[in-house]
Amino acid sequence: MPPVASARPGTSPPAQPATGRCVLAVDVGGTTMKGAVFGEEGQVRHSLVVPSRADGDPVGALRELCRRLRDTALDGGVEPAGIGVVTPGIVDEAAGLVLYASNIRFRDVPLRALVQDDLGLPVAVGHDARAAGVAEAVAGAGRGLANFVLLPLGTGIAATVVLHGEPVPGTAWSAGEVGHMPVHPGGEPCSCGQRGCLEVYASAGGLARRYARLGGTPGLDSRGIAAAVGTDPLARSVWDTATQALGIALATLTLTLDPARIVLGGGLAEAGAQLFDPVRDALRAALAWRAAPEVVPSAFGAQAAQVGAAILARRAAGLAVPEGWGLPVPAGSPG
Repeated sequence: MPPVASARPGTSPPAQPATGRCVLAVDVGGTTMKGAVFGEEGQVRHSLVVPSRADGDPVGALRELCRRLRDTALDGGVEPAGIGVVTPGIVDEAAGLVLYASNIRFRDVPLRALVQDDLGLPVAVGHDARAAGVAEAVAGAGRGLANFVLLPLGTGIAATVVLHGEPVPGTAWSAGEVGHMPVHPGGEPCSCGQRGCLEVYASAGGLARRYARLGGTPGLDSRGIAAAVGTDPLARSVWDTATQALGIALATLTLTLDPARIVLGGGLAEAGAQLFDPVRDALRAALAWRAAPEVVPSAFGAQAAQVGAAILARRAAGLAVPEGWGLPVPAGSPG
């Protein structure tokens, strides 16, 4: 039986006694950090979104968000059993270290130790794309498959290779960094120091930067660019380059891994057929002698990494993760 929640140092007691268990989940992105309190049944009870502050104190901002989530859970009458924090970059999940993440300015950050010191809870640290793969395997577009590949398309791009329900981390915790696969050798510079990376052309952040750099409407993000494709020739050009580059990258992954399915997630995948149709066409065109695997949207969209973080938190806390856990309840469903 879990202990009743006690008052936090320097605070008043919770507004009501803790009556259940929950887990906390944080997905750290290049622009924002998304935090959530997940109830026992796998549904989000509370959520918080804050700027990443990558140019200021991103580690401090993350620790503050974790504390706020803990406080929010206790004030809502549920006791946190554990927390999962996922980030991009090179993440040593066994040691709880973020070795390098260029988009959020993390280098050799002992994330598990820091968050554990702050909260006193079991802490799981993971890679955002691999965590998203866990969510898709448990309850999403990869459920029941022996193998699949997931690419979340956000500020950056990473791939997760999932075998028998578990993501492959690689020898140096670097598996799946396909955002830095050169699709245009000698092309435009990437923040990683290479040139012509997939991320430069086909990530949400890369799309916006290319469009602005080529003289597009100031301040237009990837959603705005997608909306302008029919009326803005530059938006059309940037979008076509992105879908072609992504199709070429998927062909390389197909020939290397022979996945049963390719799942596209992240904010950019919310463009739907406008993204999927030309990407599927580019993938088929790049494969001369074999059929292309099906390319489908994520079941969780931009929330996949956060759901994966919650699943990792439950595992760290020794709690069961039933198949299907974390799927949103459809509108109109009971509970």
